[in-house]
Amino acid sequence: MKIHPLLPLVCAALLSACAAPARVPEVPVAAYREAIELNGRLSVNYTRDGAPETLSGKFNWVQAGERVDVSLASPLGQTIAKITVTPREATLVQSDMARTAPDIDTLTAETLGWRLPVAGLRDWLQGYATAQDGSRFVASPANSEVVTRDGWRLRYVSWQDQAAGTVQPKRIDVSRPAGAQSEALEIRIVIDPA
Repeated sequence: MKIHPLLPLVCAALLSACAAPARVPEVPVAAYREAIELNGRLSVNYTRDGAPETLSGKFNWVQAGERVDVSLASPLGQTIAKITVTPREATLVQSDMARTAPDIDTLTAETLGWRLPVAGLRDWLQGYATAQDGSRFVASPANSEVVTRDGWRLRYVSWQDQAAGTVQPKRIDVSRPAGAQSEALEIRIVIDPA
């Protein structure tokens, strides 16, 4: 099976209009945690050289303070790459070859030619974001969409039930429209239950 060479970076980071029910109960999202470990799947739709492309795979996201470690795997579970992000640098290791840049945005821009929202994923995976107006957005089943300060549209499609009376995101659809300096990009993230 041939793995698309851009899958690791598109996945790093790690890293649709529907009628809403008339009344959705307000259930709070779980409190933000500096340390988390999540597993899940993702698919990415993007345009490269004018042609549509699709990538999919699995991820393991380990966040501890300001450090993030992401392992990316093929849909069959074969490890493709490992990404480490710290305040000082971002490193991608793939097939015993390492690439390093001062930050993940620079690394993805150098490798892909456009930036992925990896920095935002630290918050987004937990149901938080910075809205266009700079306010803190907290997702819930009743408040499930936002456009971020940097132009990403987040839609929290489904939720994991939590015994403590809070919810955590299960499926997040992330999109960015095409602009003067970027192609359109759509990412679907499904987080596995803990």
